[in-house]
Amino acid sequence: MEKMRVRDGEIEREVDLGYVGEITYIDPSVLHTLLDNRYIPVIAPIAIDRNGGSLNINADLAAGEIAIALNAFKLINLTDVDGVMDGERKTVFRSLTLSEIDQLIEDGMISGGMIPKLEASIQAVRGGVDSAHIVNGNMPHNLLLELFTDAGVGTMICP
Repeated sequence: MEKMRVRDGEIEREVDLGYVGEITYIDPSVLHTLLDNRYIPVIAPIAIDRNGGSLNINADLAAGEIAIALNAFKLINLTDVDGVMDGERKTVFRSLTLSEIDQLIEDGMISGGMIPKLEASIQAVRGGVDSAHIVNGNMPHNLLLELFTDAGVGTMICP
């Protein structure tokens, strides 16, 4: 069982994450069947270990790996923030390259829950996905604005 320390306001506490695993293989055949039959799959980030037990998988990382397995054109992460922001959380980076992300993480400008989203985006882009986007899913029409405007409203990650 993996444990992690989290901060809730002024209180820091330990949380048991349960059994956590890492993705080693994705068989996209079921997803292809669903998509070919015009279904929209909803995927729970749960994996099976070698002994048949259940493992929790980080949803962001699972989405990135699934995008690679499906040869997706784009990966879109919907979240509750406007995208990748500067250290003062005032400006959204509209576009970042892989090397720029590495530098921002190294400089401590990016931290917390944004890191798994960026790791998934980096993995997806390196795995052949053309671009990855981090967009605030709480704002009306943000997905359309990100995809169909030149400036976008979130952060686009590209090679």
